[in-house]
Amino acid sequence: MRTRRRFLRGGTAALAALAVAGTTASVYGEGSHRANRAGQDSPARTPTAGKPFDETYKGRHIQGRPTDHGHHGTESGYQVLIDGTDLHVMQNGDGTWVSLIDHYEVFATPHALARSAVDNLAGADLVPSTAHL
Repeated sequence: MRTRRRFLRGGTAALAALAVAGTTASVYGEGSHRANRAGQDSPARTPTAGKPFDETYKGRHIQGRPTDHGHHGTESGYQVLIDGTDLHVMQNGDGTWVSLIDHYEVFATPHALARSAVDNLAGADLVPSTAHL
């Protein structure tokens, strides 16, 4: 004999399985892609992802340029400055970029990353990071 409790338990398990399957399909499904907050597709690791830039964005002077030394001894890297203060940035294996401001949001280019950092700082000064020097 089926009880109401047993029926509800089975229904809840089935709904949970469908929710997990739907989420997995949307993340790993055919044609899916990662995008940053600006909606740009994540690029493959290319030298053009790190073009130099120098501009004023929302009243802050942001600059970015490739360097000949990278994070943890890699051959090349990238430097981003906000009002002359170095913002620690890292390139992920898939070619996206993250910063010390927000390790959980990825960006297609250091330029997009710098603009987002200015938005996240909301007028506050960037404090230099000495932990990564």
